[in-house]
Amino acid sequence: MEILTWIANNIFGVPAFLIGFIVLLGLLLQKKTASQTVSGTFKAMIGFLIINAGAGIIVGALNIFQPMWAEVFGLEAGSLGKFMGQTQFNIEFGSAVTLAMFLGFLINVLLARFTKFKYIYLTGHMMFWTTTIFAGIIVNSVGKENVSFIGLVAFLSIFMGLYWTFQPALVQPFMRKVTGGNAIALGHTSAVVAILAALLGKVLGNKENDSEKIKLPKGLEFLRDSNVITALTMGLLFLIGAIIITLKGTPASQELIKGAAGQNFIMYSIIQSFTFAGGIAVVLLGVKMFIGEIVPAFNGIATKLVPGAIPALDCPVVFTFAPNAVILGFLGAFAGSLIWLVVIGNTVAYVFVPTMIVLFFHGATAGVFGNSTGGVRGALIGGFVTSTVVAWGQYIMVHFLVSDTIPDTAMWAADNDMFVLGPIVKMLAQLFF
Repeated sequence: MEILTWIANNIFGVPAFLIGFIVLLGLLLQKKTASQTVSGTFKAMIGFLIINAGAGIIVGALNIFQPMWAEVFGLEAGSLGKFMGQTQFNIEFGSAVTLAMFLGFLINVLLARFTKFKYIYLTGHMMFWTTTIFAGIIVNSVGKENVSFIGLVAFLSIFMGLYWTFQPALVQPFMRKVTGGNAIALGHTSAVVAILAALLGKVLGNKENDSEKIKLPKGLEFLRDSNVITALTMGLLFLIGAIIITLKGTPASQELIKGAAGQNFIMYSIIQSFTFAGGIAVVLLGVKMFIGEIVPAFNGIATKLVPGAIPALDCPVVFTFAPNAVILGFLGAFAGSLIWLVVIGNTVAYVFVPTMIVLFFHGATAGVFGNSTGGVRGALIGGFVTSTVVAWGQYIMVHFLVSDTIPDTAMWAADNDMFVLGPIVKMLAQLFF
């Protein structure tokens, strides 16, 4: 048990090591030279870490953007009561979560080996986070005094193994439209909104008006560059928010302005928009390096251990196929989140705090899938669908699924698939525990 726990914590609990191990295994099975094996393994790990670095840059900029717009609309997080909190939850249930993640991955590999569903889930950080959220739902649903270590591990292992196998399978028909092939799958918790975006895009959109074929006047050709359009879009949003904050003069506004450390807040905000664009560029660079190594390496696993295996990867792998749709999806999600702020606040009296990190990555993914079937309109619809699921999902999660355990995690890190599967996990937990 100690050995398995160590492996779960130090290999499968560290996404870069998990990716490196898979690539190493694939190259060894192909009997590549020592030079090719070392180079491929290291470049895959470096590429993945570059993605993480880019995501960190994005998060840093959004940590300015999010409170800025919360203050613009006069939002305040309501008092939610007393909770266990994420730190204490990890102390009590972290070992069960990591062991369940390891065993769930083994179930995923076995199902890929012996069934027609050949998808191997490789988004390590999502593996950990999803398992943690579902563990929190179980503990909250039946009480921690009724949850044994072995029972929790067994339940989560089976549930996660099935989810990691069938989630990519459900998305793959739509993924083929995005990528034009079957080499990779989507292994990410944005699957629900990706599917909805593709379906709604087909019905309500216009495929002929592809976001990547938008024809611009000659003087605006610079907008074809995804880096430029990202900086421009976010620059406008940051600028508008900064001007309003500067004019409001409330105590909360003054605190935000102090965060600029003496720099003019408007100029500081504009720099953050370019920082955000830089983060996107870094992510795309990492994706290119990462995909360039892991797909060839998978040939070894496909031909030796799991014939026909398809890697299910993190959502940024689709961003390069439709960079304009990435921005449209986020804009649709952002606009939708502002609408739901008002609607939810005036209906169920809950302050929905838009989580820009989730809205960006999930909205962008939905935008790409929506564009594949419905063009520009489909991309925008995909983003709006994302904000809808996140807004109502956050309310349901905090009030009904993790009200005594880890609402901080549920509010700020729970994703679309978790919102949809959460009630199912609660029902099954009440049935089996």
